[in-house]
Amino acid sequence: MNIAEHTLAKRTIAWMLTLLVLLGGYISYEKLGRFEDPEFVIRQAAITTLYPGALPAQVAEEVTEVIEEAVQQLQEIKEVTSISRMGNSLVKVEIELEFAPSKVELEQIWDKLRRKVNDAQHKLPPGAGPSIVNDDFGDVYALFFAVTGEGYSLKEIKDYLDLLERDLLQVPGVGRVATLGAPDEAIFIEIASAKAAQLGMSQNEIYQSLRQQNVITDSGNLLIGPQRVQFSPQGHIDSVEALGHIALGSASGEQVIFLKDIAKITRSTIEPPRALMSYDGQPAIGLGISQVAGGNVVDVGDAVRTRLQELESQRPIGIDLQVVSYQSDSVREAVNGFVANLAAAVVIVVLVLILFMGWRSGVIVGSVLLLTVAGTLIAMYMDDIAMQRVSLGALIIALGMLVDNAIVVTDGILVRMQKGEAAESAAIAVVKGTQFPLLGGTVVGILAFSAIGLSPTDMGEYAGSLFWVIMYSMLFSWLFAVTLTPLLCVTMLKVKVIPEGAEEKQAGILYRYRRLLNVALRKRLFTGVLMLSLLASAIYGFNWVKPGFMPDSARPQFVVDMYLPQGSDIRETAKELEKMAAYVHEKDSVTHITRFVGQGGLRFMLTYSPEDPNSSYGQLLIDVDDAPGIAALVDELQDELTERHPLAEIKVWKFMLGRGGGKKIEVAFKGSEPEVLRQLAEQAKAIMAEDPGAIAIQDDWRDKTPVLRPVVNEVAARRAGVDITQISQALNRTFTGERVGVYREQDKLIPIIVRAPYSERSLAQDIENVQVYSPTADKYLPMSQLVSGVEVEWSDAILRRVDRFPTIKAQADPLPGEQSDPLFNRLKPKIEAIELPPGYSLEWHGEYKDSNESNEGLAISAPYGFSAMVLAVVLMFNAIRQPLVIWLTAPLAIIGVTVGLVIFQVPFEFMAILGCLSLVGMLVKNSIVLVDQADVEIREGKAGFIAVIDAAVSRARPVFLGALTTILGVAPLLWDPFFKSMAVVIMFGLAFATVLTLVVVPLLYVVIFRIPAEPEEAAKS
Repeated sequence: MNIAEHTLAKRTIAWMLTLLVLLGGYISYEKLGRFEDPEFVIRQAAITTLYPGALPAQVAEEVTEVIEEAVQQLQEIKEVTSISRMGNSLVKVEIELEFAPSKVELEQIWDKLRRKVNDAQHKLPPGAGPSIVNDDFGDVYALFFAVTGEGYSLKEIKDYLDLLERDLLQVPGVGRVATLGAPDEAIFIEIASAKAAQLGMSQNEIYQSLRQQNVITDSGNLLIGPQRVQFSPQGHIDSVEALGHIALGSASGEQVIFLKDIAKITRSTIEPPRALMSYDGQPAIGLGISQVAGGNVVDVGDAVRTRLQELESQRPIGIDLQVVSYQSDSVREAVNGFVANLAAAVVIVVLVLILFMGWRSGVIVGSVLLLTVAGTLIAMYMDDIAMQRVSLGALIIALGMLVDNAIVVTDGILVRMQKGEAAESAAIAVVKGTQFPLLGGTVVGILAFSAIGLSPTDMGEYAGSLFWVIMYSMLFSWLFAVTLTPLLCVTMLKVKVIPEGAEEKQAGILYRYRRLLNVALRKRLFTGVLMLSLLASAIYGFNWVKPGFMPDSARPQFVVDMYLPQGSDIRETAKELEKMAAYVHEKDSVTHITRFVGQGGLRFMLTYSPEDPNSSYGQLLIDVDDAPGIAALVDELQDELTERHPLAEIKVWKFMLGRGGGKKIEVAFKGSEPEVLRQLAEQAKAIMAEDPGAIAIQDDWRDKTPVLRPVVNEVAARRAGVDITQISQALNRTFTGERVGVYREQDKLIPIIVRAPYSERSLAQDIENVQVYSPTADKYLPMSQLVSGVEVEWSDAILRRVDRFPTIKAQADPLPGEQSDPLFNRLKPKIEAIELPPGYSLEWHGEYKDSNESNEGLAISAPYGFSAMVLAVVLMFNAIRQPLVIWLTAPLAIIGVTVGLVIFQVPFEFMAILGCLSLVGMLVKNSIVLVDQADVEIREGKAGFIAVIDAAVSRARPVFLGALTTILGVAPLLWDPFFKSMAVVIMFGLAFATVLTLVVVPLLYVVIFRIPAEPEEAAKS
């Protein structure tokens, strides 16, 4: 009993299972997670270690090297990069995908990383550390607000956000709440050295007195009766005013001196701020909300919006939450758009089937298609595959292929019934003869997409759901084709018996196809040369196809990055960026501008990588109401802003889809000496600057910055009993301030910082008057007596290393709207011609590296997929010549691919490569149907030549309809930036290749099997 016979015998069970699948599909659709992009794990952690006062070179040698050596002991490490700045070491660790396919394994690796870092702490120099490991580096704050308040200070806004945060963390699905641009407060005590000296007060005594205040220590306890009672002496500072009443001593033994007598005490923000943010020119604090792992961002967004409405009465009037990015809304819109595309594709496919097969056959195949989609949704829910850009796109891509099996079965039953066979016996016979060839073709079609599903790269992780969704859907399509389709045919098909041969004459196109094929097979040489000429022309024409990697996003936002000269104060950066924002806001389509200064924003989308902290850096996130017009606006602003801000390095860019980001052209030089590396980078930048197509040219070490170096008079210092440490402390106390304690305010610990008054620290000349305590003289001496002068030295502000090698990158970008490959191809030979000293190397990073890694991943996995496809075809036929016929047809795909990409001017991107791989599977699947039918016809005793023609004619309609439904089903993806190149490849490749396949497969069959032509009269009959 075959599958169809069993289904027809158990019809009640079959109908019941059908209803359960439809119900399960609906429930799964409602419960499936929804995201804009596929979730992928960011396998990076950042290790921060402070080393106050150390120059970048000292930080690199004494701190960064220690941390790098410790973390590189982990075998799971992919790459270790580091940034050494003044007093700060930042080491970033990236983990190989194979060791951490999910967050569960990653958390275990982060635990090992922490142990390694903790074990290395004793190797750090005095004054450095402790190291802090941040493994939340990849958290996405899908709900991102700019909180503004006209008439409110940033501190008042932050106080409101502290209360709001507690409420938001109680919302179901919310994982983390973060802020950006909140001011750091401190209690500043400014002591005038002259006044302290006049009253006979030593600054060391003052610092010691302050350090002893507000220190919490165990006071012990006392047993009173049956109870233990804790001591808690009063005297802690509970207000800023109370600080002024700290008794420091007495001037003459009688008069008590209080802190307020010699110091000005204020509470204010720490300058310079670490980061600044504004929204449409108003100072703001960023508020980011992330969902728990695996949470549904749409549900979380709705729940947060509801909670904010409930808390509306508690929000102070004037404080507003401005939306920077609300991913739940964009996800809902994107998913709804994809679902609409899916529905449109289903309608198109069903209408085509009805048009070419009749309404009954169309309804049958359409019903099977609907059931297949329902089954796929169930599988997606069980496999935890959310509805997102890639998975929904995969469903649309699969739509046309999903009906292939049902079309073959329906058409076979229809033909048999037209010849007078009973419906049930026709259904059983057709399924018996086609179930295994269709299964083989389905497996081959699935394996065509396996390259991306098995790719061991980040891009494989990002787009991997494409393979799994197509696999589930195609397996369901085969299952329902051999079970439900015959049941529906038996139930619904009503046909008239047509005399043999009459159906072909009624369908005039099949009759003409038979005559054309008859001529083509007789003129074998001419036909073969014609096909090879078309193939050669397509290969040559591929030179006019633009290369690419990943497309730009259609998101109605774009970005302006700005760098001032390295070392610029963050306030100066903010002023320059505000001027830029004011100019950009004058553009008609611009609606809102969010400004970040000192660092990038919170990671509000998975493919956005915030810039590392840098006071010279600023970023504008610009909202527009005309997303299609962004490309022209980006091009316009790149020229205008560059001209208006000559001292700034400016890059205007659109968001990209998929993984990647950063500079598109990067050449990395590795070596030991920083000066030599800088020289090599300068040579590369000079070459880039000569190319008019290169913009935003820079290196990632940035400019050198000035360092003031007091030259210590060793003789005078030794005579005074002063060493370099005391001189450094005096400079720090005067100009920056020294932390001497904390002020407790509820759950906050506010630092208490002592420094000189502004009048003593505002000018570089004030260095000479800095007071340094001399133990020998027991008094303070001016700095001018201890140093012979102050030198200005230009030093590296940033030192970067990759895998412990000093590495500098020369970077550039192509003009807006241009692909990077043409620029890269022009620059590559010139830069590689730079003579490298012994021990130095050159590597290409940027988009070239990202693209190579993705393509290498396909190169690793594709051979396995293609080998499995070849093996499946060989096993199916248990022969070599039939698979040879099938696989020799595959190159025909390139003809339509070239035509489509050239006509639409679409770059040959990563998704286009996947389209080509899938296209091969589709062609092989169609070829299997033709070759298998030819074998069947020959086994039934027909002459070889006649059998091949009859097989081609009998399978022409299902092959043609399968291709047509696939082409039209994919059509809605032409308007999706991510899938556009794949859609063009599949539509044009399949269209051309299907028409040619209907001729080339029979041609190759008769050639390889050496089948002679029959007499023309016999062939026509």
